[in-house]
Amino acid sequence: MATLTAPTRKAFPPGLSASPAVRKLAALALIAAVLVPLAVTRWGGGTWPAALTVDLSEPLGRASDWIIDNRDSHPLFLYFFGHVSNAVVVAVRAVYLALLAVGWAGVTAVAGLVAWRVAGLRLALGTAAAFLACGLLGMWVPTMQTLALMAVAVAASVVVGALLGLAAGLSDRTDRALRPVLDTMQVLPAFAYLLPVVLVFGIGVPAAVLATVVYAAPPMARLTALGLRGADKEVLEAVESLGATARQRLLTARLPLARKELLLGLNQTIMMALSMAVIASVIGAGGLGDRVYQALASVDVGAALAAGIPIVLLAVVLDRVTGAAGARLGQEPAPNARALWAYALVATAAVAVAGRFAGRLEWPDGWVLGIAEPVNRAVDWMTAHLYSGVPVVGGTADWAGRFTTWVLDPLRDGLQWLPWWSVLLAVAALAWLIGTWRTALTAVLAMAAIGVLGVWKPSLDTLSQVLAAVAVTLVAGFATGIAAARSDRFERLLRPVLDVFQTMPQFVYLIPVVALFGVGRAPAVAAAVVYALPAVVRITAQGLRQVDAAALESARSLGATSGQQLRQVQLPLARPALLLAVNQGVVLVLAVVIIGGLVGGGALGYDVVFGLAQGDLATGLVAGAAIVCLGLMLDRVTQPTGRRTKKGA
Repeated sequence: MATLTAPTRKAFPPGLSASPAVRKLAALALIAAVLVPLAVTRWGGGTWPAALTVDLSEPLGRASDWIIDNRDSHPLFLYFFGHVSNAVVVAVRAVYLALLAVGWAGVTAVAGLVAWRVAGLRLALGTAAAFLACGLLGMWVPTMQTLALMAVAVAASVVVGALLGLAAGLSDRTDRALRPVLDTMQVLPAFAYLLPVVLVFGIGVPAAVLATVVYAAPPMARLTALGLRGADKEVLEAVESLGATARQRLLTARLPLARKELLLGLNQTIMMALSMAVIASVIGAGGLGDRVYQALASVDVGAALAAGIPIVLLAVVLDRVTGAAGARLGQEPAPNARALWAYALVATAAVAVAGRFAGRLEWPDGWVLGIAEPVNRAVDWMTAHLYSGVPVVGGTADWAGRFTTWVLDPLRDGLQWLPWWSVLLAVAALAWLIGTWRTALTAVLAMAAIGVLGVWKPSLDTLSQVLAAVAVTLVAGFATGIAAARSDRFERLLRPVLDVFQTMPQFVYLIPVVALFGVGRAPAVAAAVVYALPAVVRITAQGLRQVDAAALESARSLGATSGQQLRQVQLPLARPALLLAVNQGVVLVLAVVIIGGLVGGGALGYDVVFGLAQGDLATGLVAGAAIVCLGLMLDRVTQPTGRRTKKGA
């Protein structure tokens, strides 16, 4: 018996036979051996079979026609949507008129006052400088329009998100029910749900505000629920032992303990609302976004940059001020805080009144610094000298063409050449190897839904762009993040650059990309890389810096070199952070590749933009639903660690 057992153990090592990955691959191979021949026999092995598609154009077209025919007569529109629309218009107009009445000096003083009291003198000066820069660029009135729209949209988003988060934080059932809804709201590209909002509310401010609320409310809901669920249980038990009711526990314990998460939710809501300001300009939002959109439509890079800079400045200021306010939570206020507030309010009121009496409510025309013309001259120079014809290395247009020819085209053609069942099998293998069977099933069903919707080929085209952009983003992001983690000086130099890139709205990235690379799929990929790179760099650097110092000290004591410490200690211990960086890179790349449809990216992004431009509900919503499925599949494949069951199935 012993002589028979020994060779068997040598041929099949116990570690290999017991490996979960081997068992999963064996099970997947068995399933494929049964299902693939049946699929090939029944439907063939090429692209997604037409027999398995569902045509939604007719029912969606009927729904669109019904909305258009009944928008001015049906009670639902007259007595509900009509009142909502009127309330939004009144609120935005009231805020806008109030800003104009205070005048540019008063608005700047109020913004500086608030920043000073919640974030300190340094940020107060930066805030005042940012508002003054908006005026110098000749964008004061559009900036006030954007601020008015944002104030109403953020207030509505915070209320809606806080209520949803409150329900999810206090009820497990509600949390489970809301999770897929919030996932869909965050993954669905903004262009996809602009179309139904426009059908209901028409072109204008109400549609823009409500679309912004849909886009910006989920972070507030998620972080509110997270804060309520993460409250210290010992504190809650102590409050309950004192006889407090459920309402008292919520108001006196849960919400105060979740203050940091609530403020972070406010920060994220503001950032997402501001990024929507440009996208909402497509449906008549006005303000800075409309200036950027119109300039991009006419390829006027100078005018687009003049409107884009104020958006970036507002984003950076709001991000820094709300972040600093969150960092100060829990600190004791200054002894003379009330007196300082009073003096500052008096000074601010004096500035506003002085500006009004002086007749200087509007920004003086003589103080405007026109940058559009010199920027366009610089763009013309770059086009003439960098776009093509550069000796040895070639121009940016040559780079874009080569990237398209050598990377994007082969990747797209290869994915579209694969049999549809092999794509599903590859998705299942990737998701199951690093997750559970539920993860694999979700990923496969999401990918199969794309085929059922009848957009298999354009989805694979979009997937090829996403994969190429993610590969470039991860290579550059990991390398930069490692350098930042290993050098404090480099990290300090890199921080302001990442701040600007991370707070810049998605649309603004298209401005330099169009100037340097023209239009096409390669420029869309370039914009996506620039947009996703800061998040990957930050997460990578933070993950490496948080590696246990004792482990690094042990490696150094054993004589490990710097490179060995990185490869054998830091990178393995930072694996969760690196996986999170991959996941965030995929999600952010997908968001901008879709917007790249405006600059020739094609595929699903073009279908969504076309549906919005032509009022084609079927084309826009089907492409949007396919993007949601694509995002869900990529999310499950790239971020499985947080979803594994305790049994490790």
